[in-house]
Amino acid sequence: MKTFILLSSLVLLNVSADKCSDKKDTATDNKYKARLETKALCMNYTFTLQEGKLDTSFVNAVWTDESTGKTYKNAFGFANPCDFPASIKEGDEFWFVIDSTGQKQCAVCMAYYPTPPKKIWMRVVTQ
Repeated sequence: MKTFILLSSLVLLNVSADKCSDKKDTATDNKYKARLETKALCMNYTFTLQEGKLDTSFVNAVWTDESTGKTYKNAFGFANPCDFPASIKEGDEFWFVIDSTGQKQCAVCMAYYPTPPKKIWMRVVTQ
């Protein structure tokens, strides 16, 4: 009897696990590749879209950094500076998904450096 209950439990757990793995994670279905162009003080970062079809309402088609005069295509800033990995350096490319679910509050200094006006809530992911 104990063996029967144990086997039944294992089958039930296996079926449940299969159903969970069948669900698609829609947050990671649309991955985009970006490059960190400028890593300025107080998390004033500029990114450019490198790969992926992102709605144009999320990016500035052309944006010029008023401090350097450099122009970027498909530029954007980020809306969640608390969540950006410190390990990513200027010039690095990375994959991300749009994700505003994990909004964190953190202290960010108020020093100004120009960034694109359009901002994206993003979560860095692996390819």
